[in-house]
Amino acid sequence: MTDQEMIKRWAQTWKEVGPELELMRLREVRDEDTALSLELLAPAFEQALRTGGPDAGSGLVEMQRYFAKLRG
Repeated sequence: MTDQEMIKRWAQTWKEVGPELELMRLREVRDEDTALSLELLAPAFEQALRTGGPDAGSGLVEMQRYFAKLRG
């Protein structure tokens, strides 16, 4: 199978399963326990507030610089 054929097959597969995946995503969002999610994420949020966010070596800062270059 050529690269072009693989790409076409990949695109066709996503076209076929995309609607079902979207329905699954919507069900998961609807059924999510938001209060529990916030409770579970609160410690990470508090830690980020205490430490001042990512350091320059985390990769996140560099990624944001890259995205800024793409925009402008």
